[in-house]
Amino acid sequence: MKQLLILFLTFAKVGVMTFGGGYAMLPILQREIVENKGWATEEELADYFAIGQCTPGVIAVNTATFIGRKRFGIAGGVVATLGVVFPSLIIISLLAGVITQFSELAWVKNAFAGVRVCVCVLIANAVWKLGKKSIVDKWTAGIFLVIAAAAILTDWSPVVFVLFAGVCGVVLQVLLRKGAAAK
Repeated sequence: MKQLLILFLTFAKVGVMTFGGGYAMLPILQREIVENKGWATEEELADYFAIGQCTPGVIAVNTATFIGRKRFGIAGGVVATLGVVFPSLIIISLLAGVITQFSELAWVKNAFAGVRVCVCVLIANAVWKLGKKSIVDKWTAGIFLVIAAAAILTDWSPVVFVLFAGVCGVVLQVLLRKGAAAK
């Protein structure tokens, strides 16, 4: 029970500090889950984000569910999910009644503009960290460049990119193994 409480509080901490959506959660998750708790590796976290992107629902909630499930089974998945959404539920409930009254104030608009810039930096930092672990050879660099170009130039669903990358990874491994076996 104590471990589930720690799981809930960890994800509540992640949830309360996440501004800007699931992608902004990545650096916070990386610090809390990978560095502080050791509940997942950076590679596993990247996998959870990829799967969370492909499955229905909010990426942050999906990722919390996967990590909680890995640690403590179904109960862990439920507790982690509740932990990550609980702060938002409380904060949104409190703000919903007053946000329209303040949203047109210049200082509120400027504050949100500053937060958006900060979120972009946090996301870029998380991409950099994950990229260093994920782009390990010319093949993974190629997959990265193709998907980056397609993401910039098209409005395709992220599911298409993840499926394409997965297929590329499998095909490359098969080809590389055949090439190694032929030698």
